[in-house]
Amino acid sequence: MTDSPKSRTQSDAEIVTAYLEASMVPDPETAARYMAPGIEIVFTGARVFRHPREVTAFNAGRYAWVKKRMERLDVVPGDGITTVYSLGTLYGAWPDGTAFEGNRYVDRFTVRDGLIVTMEVWNDSAERLLTKHGITA
Repeated sequence: MTDSPKSRTQSDAEIVTAYLEASMVPDPETAARYMAPGIEIVFTGARVFRHPREVTAFNAGRYAWVKKRMERLDVVPGDGITTVYSLGTLYGAWPDGTAFEGNRYVDRFTVRDGLIVTMEVWNDSAERLLTKHGITA
């Protein structure tokens, strides 16, 4: 008997949540357990990473620390895949120690056979950094 689409999408949403929780520790090795080999993680600015440890290293240069307030998951079932959107805000501190919060983010995950096969990340960090440094349009 195969999983119903509802139970599969719920399970896929749980996989995404577990990945995000591990990535915020940060524990990139645990986070990697939820990702398929050959994963493509694309961040704002078309930065491509192949493992959560690369994301952790990138974030270490951009933030003193950062966490997500996961406000909701939007789950879209597909033919053999599930697309999961995590929406919320980032909070933490910039490298100089200045605190921030309310930095919007959207993460888009594609899950197949119980593993994340793609992840795309968008957030307002670049805009906030420009404003912090007096650069506005």
